[in-house]
Amino acid sequence: MVATKQGLTSEKQSKLNGILKKYDYKKSNLIAILQQIQEVYRYLPEEALTYVSVKMGLSPASVFGVATFYSQFSLNPKGKFEIKVCDGTACHVRGSMPVFNAIKKKLGLTGEKITTDCLRFSVETVSCLGACGLAPVVMINDKVYPKMTSEAMSIVLDELMKKHV
Repeated sequence: MVATKQGLTSEKQSKLNGILKKYDYKKSNLIAILQQIQEVYRYLPEEALTYVSVKMGLSPASVFGVATFYSQFSLNPKGKFEIKVCDGTACHVRGSMPVFNAIKKKLGLTGEKITTDCLRFSVETVSCLGACGLAPVVMINDKVYPKMTSEAMSIVLDELMKKHV
């Protein structure tokens, strides 16, 4: 594969063109376009954002502005398993931070690092998962794990580590 001036292979350009075409290159569809790109790449690569800005006739600043404004978007690679630990009031009071710290320790993540080197797991806190009655709550991709403890989370992670994805 040959990289282009924008740092994109022809394969990546083709994928991006398919996404842009699906949404008719409309500026009003920028969020949907970025969602689709993130679904494909697990994050928003800088070169993809630049390519989209050129193809849509938008300034790079406006595309990057949307990509950085919404917390659902990430400019850094995320793991196949995205772990979200609720740290809202109910979850915090019921021990979400010890669960979060246990996850990071089990995955070998230190400091500000949130994604494993193998891009298998990412972990972050979120303000609310909307399940206060089940606190503390952890969500992995789209599955909710209620009333989590560090021990129970360790078992869940062991099972996920066994999966070949």
